[in-house]
Formats: sequence, C-alpha cells, structure tokens
Amino acid sequence: RRVLLLGEGNFSFSAALCGAQGTHVVATCYESEREAAGRGGAARSIRRLRDSGAEVVFSVDCTKLKEHFPPGNREFDRIYFNFPHCGRKAGVVKNRQLLAGFFQSCAEVLAQEGEVHVALCNGQGGTPADQPRREWHNSWQIVAVAAGAGFILSDVHPFGAETIDGYKCTGYRSQDKSFCVEGALNHIFTRSTAPLCFTPMSCKTQLGSQKVSFQVPQVLVDKIDRGFLEVNSSHPVRTIKEKLSAGLSQAFPVHNISSCLPLLHQGHPDGIFPSNIFWITLSPAEAPSTEETSQGLANTALLSHFGQDTDKNAQEGCPIPKQFYLRPSLLPHARAIIKKRAFSPGTLQVLSGPVFRKCRITPHSMPVFHELLVVVAVSRGTESSCIQMLVDNIKTTVNSLHQGVSGIKPSVSLQEATSFGAELNDFAAFEWQLGEIQHFLCVGTDPDPSGSCVGVIRTAPDELKSSELVVVSASLNLDLLAMLLCGISDWRMLWTSDRRFLRQFPEGELRLFKSFSLYPPSYEHDVSFWVPDGEEFDEVAFHTLARRVSGETVVSIQLRDNFQQPGTGRRSLCYRVTFQACDRALGCREAAEMQLHFREEMQQHLGVTLR
Repeated sequence: RRVLLLGEGNFSFSAALCGAQGTHVVATCYESEREAAGRGGAARSIRRLRDSGAEVVFSVDCTKLKEHFPPGNREFDRIYFNFPHCGRKAGVVKNRQLLAGFFQSCAEVLAQEGEVHVALCNGQGGTPADQPRREWHNSWQIVAVAAGAGFILSDVHPFGAETIDGYKCTGYRSQDKSFCVEGALNHIFTRSTAPLCFTPMSCKTQLGSQKVSFQVPQVLVDKIDRGFLEVNSSHPVRTIKEKLSAGLSQAFPVHNISSCLPLLHQGHPDGIFPSNIFWITLSPAEAPSTEETSQGLANTALLSHFGQDTDKNAQEGCPIPKQFYLRPSLLPHARAIIKKRAFSPGTLQVLSGPVFRKCRITPHSMPVFHELLVVVAVSRGTESSCIQMLVDNIKTTVNSLHQGVSGIKPSVSLQEATSFGAELNDFAAFEWQLGEIQHFLCVGTDPDPSGSCVGVIRTAPDELKSSELVVVSASLNLDLLAMLLCGISDWRMLWTSDRRFLRQFPEGELRLFKSFSLYPPSYEHDVSFWVPDGEEFDEVAFHTLARRVSGETVVSIQLRDNFQQPGTGRRSLCYRVTFQACDRALGCREAAEMQLHFREEMQQHLGVTLR
C-alpha cells in the first residue's frame, strides 16, 4: 500500500513506518530540504528513509497535493498528518481553514477505500472523544470541516506516541518546542458515499388484472424497491423475519404468502388521518376502468377493510372513485384471505413486506418499514392460549437472536392495551387507527428494560361471522426489532446505501452494529412563518416536506414559538430544524442550502408566509 505522510518535522514518524512489509512510504514536509535537515535528528531519519526505498519530498503544501504528484502517482491508501498547525500564534479559525484545504486536497489523491489519519492535541478536535472537551466554538471542529470535503470520522483512538519506535514530536509553532502529546487523539477519516440524487422514479405494480405504473413520492425513491426481504439479502430485517418464521413453524402449521402483494390500495381509508397516507395518482393512460378495478379488487384484495364497501358498490353499479394510496398495512390482504376462507383453521398465514406511513420526524419514526403479519383462526375460547403461544414463541426466538449480539440483552413483554402505561411510539399510535388492539408486544434492552412497542396483537371475534372461530393476528415492525437487537440508534441507517453497513451482517447473523460515521455534525436553522387565516397547520405535511427537501437529513423539528398577533389574530409559528446525517458527510454549506430550499418549498406547498 502507498502511504503519504505530510508535515513531517524531524521525519522520525516516517522512519518508524518505512520498515513495514508491503508499505511504500512517501514522506513530505512543508520546509525545503535545507531547512528540514537542520532539525535535530532529521538528517538521520531522511537517510534511513531513502536507504529503505522510501520517497522523501520537500516543500509540499498539504492543500495542493495534486500539484506535487502526477496523475499516475496519486492513489494513496493512507494519508497521515500529525499535529497540523499554521505556525506561530494562529487561532482556531486559521487552523480550521488549513484543515479544510487539506481535506479538499486529500479527496483528489486518496484511493477510494483509503483512510486519512489526523493526530490532534487533546481538546482540539471538538468531539466527545476529547477529555476534557472544549466548547465547540473554541475547537477546530474537525468532523464538520472534513464533512465539507466529503469525509466522515470512522474511528478515533489515542495517538500512542510512546508505542512508535524512535518517534519524537517536534515543531510547535515553528519553534523547537514539541506539541503536547499527552491525551492526543488520532482521528481516522474515510470517504463518504455521495449525496443521493433523487430523480423522478416510476414503479410498476399489479392493479386488478393489469400492471400499472405510478410516480413514486420523492421521499420514498430510495426505499421503494430495495429487496431487503428477498432470498439473496443479508439485511438484518430479513434475518429476523426468517428466524421468527422458523420459530413459529415449530409451534404452528405455517403458510407463507409468497405471492407479490400489491403496493396500492384504493378508496378512502376510514379511521386513518389522510395526512398519514401517501396518496398516489395514476396517469390517465394507466388508470384502469371501473369494471376492471372492481373485478381486480375482488381477486387481489386491493381495497382494505378501512374503506367503503367496494364490492357492494360494484354490484349496485355505483362509480368507484379513482383514488389510490400506498399500503399503510398488510392487514387488508390478510383480511381478504380470511374473508374468502382461503385458509385452514389453526394454520398461521404469514405475510411480510414494506408498508408506508407519513409521520413526524423522530429517530424511531419511519415513513416506511417492513411488517411481519401473522394471522390464524382458532376455536372460540382458545384465543388466549393461542396468543400466549405466539408470544412465548416470539420471546424464545428473540432471546436466541440476542445470543449472537454481544452487549444486547432484550426482554420481551406482553402488555394489555387498556393498561399500557408507556407513551405510544408512532408505530403503536398508527396501529390504533387501523382497528382495536388487545395487546402490545414490547421489547426492551438495557438501560431501558421497559421497552418500546414493536408489535400489536388483535382478536376479531366477528371477522368470520362464525360462532365457532375467532381470528387472532399479530403485526410486528421488523425494522424496530432490528434496531433494538443490533443497537442501531437511527432508523435511517437501515436504509443506507453505504456497503459498510451490510458488511457487518454476514448472511443469517445478527451482530452489534458499530457505526462507521462517528459524531456527525449537526446544524440548527430556525424558520418562522404566518399560518394561512382560518386553517389548521398540518405538521405531518411540514415534516414530510422536510424529509423530501433534505433527503432525510433533518433529524429534529421542534416548535420554538407560537405567537398570535393582537388585533388581527394572525398566528405565527417558529420551528427549529436540525440537520444531521447518520451515514454520510453533511457540511454546513450543504445544510444551509437545504434550509433555503426548504423555505422556498414551504411557501409553494404549504401556503405559509415566511417572516
């Protein structure tokens, strides 16, 4: 591998590396050879480097690296810059500018999978790894500076000067005074994936007897067809789904619904807030006729139980409205199977797939997640024992899964819906809209053993219109389970395009996730506006717009002020919007541009007047 060292003082660090097998060292410094050789011990280290076949280059500006290395000689696997400093009494601003130019220059000469190592004195970096930690404005803000050039902090550890044979730190402010290396940290940066380009996308799905295409909502473009549950996937949501299905098959006969379930429903979902739905409009050329739609709905269960009685409307010749929406649940498909009595009592019907729900922005609120739905018809009076069997089986599977995840100890509990004391998360709150719930299934991990709701259990005594059978269903949020079992703090990481995520999960294995982007910088921007007179402000639409404009880099939206103007009664709202990426570099300039774009889109799509 090719290793580039910058800003060397006496070349003792380079000399310590030059003997490593399979490593070609290119050692450089900012001074001329004459100036550098005058430093104590430098001449000896330079001779050692040259004798070992290393390159020694002088008068190298770390902000203009491509000027010093021809195109065929630029691919460095690792770049070291130990204790960078502008010299003399340069303040934090000048040193940030030095780092900014350095990282921009590194992007032009670093191999795609390469690393940039920057050693800083304790406190300079401005990350939580510094102990004690400086105030942000008084630090070099190295992670934010690197993000501006497309780099993320992937590791940080003590510099360990005492472990480097022959190393002697030198060059403090261009004087013969060394840097203080006690508590110094080595920051390791890697290239970030590029920001996603959300070009318009169409998706095909079955609607009745024909295939139709529709425009995918922009906020879902990178999520609509990822194939996480497919056979060749090693994604943790598939691993959990397969393990749960296998566990259930030990206690029940299981029938997996393998056919492709339609993405679209039609009608008006009764009981669900319209703002929580992703509405879809088919192009005129794509929209099926009323007759085709009616027949198709009878065959493929496109319409959910929430809406109007479409079969009845079709029989009576009433027109069916051409309104479509992305499925928010798999329950309609399960209920269609039950309605047709296409099942055997006692056999679990297992359905799985992504579902789509507009929601507010929080670390655990997902506009799309993978649902595992199991439905079974049992003899009336045995539903309680059936529920207990289901829960016991899920507990056993979850406990077996955690054994491969060091440091995670889950606890699974079943709680009555009427006595559920914890605040409902967005998943549980939405499930209430779909129908009555008897039990919440919660999974807790240290330090919060009380847990988060990851599933709901329902009984439907009248579903079959039978005096002998009762339908029991359990819906599980596989994404929330994956987060809890693998220690993933942000749902967005499950959808990252960075290959370093899936590399941590060999097929069929769950492991404790280690983030490859440490201490990502965050940027706060406030926005204030007048609400249209006489209208309720739709917060879910506001959050969804923020998701779309930012490419899911908004992590928090907090109401700061709600003001009503005396006399006119006009209402003004002020929100604080926080931008932060969990898996890629996000610089302050990009965040500021997103905020400006967000303000423009708010005026156009929400009808507000900016202040």
